[in-house]
This record gives sequence, C-alpha cells and structure tokens, in this order.
Amino acid sequence: QLQLVESGGGLVQPGGSLRLSCGASGCTLDDYAIGWLRQAPGKEREGVSYISSSDGSTYYADAVTGRFTISRDKAKNTVYLQMSSLKPEDTAVYYCAAVSGLLLFRLGKYDYWGQGTQVTVSS
Repeated sequence: QLQLVESGGGLVQPGGSLRLSCGASGCTLDDYAIGWLRQAPGKEREGVSYISSSDGSTYYADAVTGRFTISRDKAKNTVYLQMSSLKPEDTAVYYCAAVSGLLLFRLGKYDYWGQGTQVTVSS
C-alpha cells in the first residue's frame, strides 16, 4: 500500500521560499502521477500542481504559475514542490496525492494522500 509523507513546511515571510517534499513508501512513486493540493481554514481544497508519471508533463494552478515548481527524484522516490515569492494567501496545509491522471486531479479525486504540512506566510 502506498504511503505518502509530506515535509518542509514552516513559517516564512512574504517573498520567501520553501521546498516541500513528498516521500513515498510501499511502492515506487513512478507508478503514480503525483499532485500537490492545499487547504486553508474555511476554504475548499484546491489543486496546486501536478506531474505526470509517464512523460513528466506538469500542471500549475493559475494562482501559483511562475512561482511554484514541481519536480521528481526517481532515485529517492520523492516529489518536491519548490515555492518562491510566497504570498500570505499561500498559507494553507499542503498535501501530496497520488492520482490516476490530470483530469481526476483537477476533479479532486485522489487515490492516496498524506497527512499534510503547514505553510504559513506572514510578516
């Protein structure tokens, strides 16, 4: 059974950067497409970014395009989300999720997800 563990969250000032990690166990992460999603208090979960398991193609939500970068290290069985130029509105719990494809990711249908890591952007 695939298990996902997020790490790397914390408190940063506006304009700062963080790198989130999503480590997998139980099977190779290459068997799945991986997405990052986030949820702020009182708000619905939203998809943030996605990377294909086949051709490595990526997707970014409009709110993070140009500021966030998703990548995968196959040797470490880990997916990363590099976040730069952070804004207060980026504050949320961030989750990684294993999904069957981009369409299902954008529909909010995930096969597995982790416990999340808190990102707080504040002065």
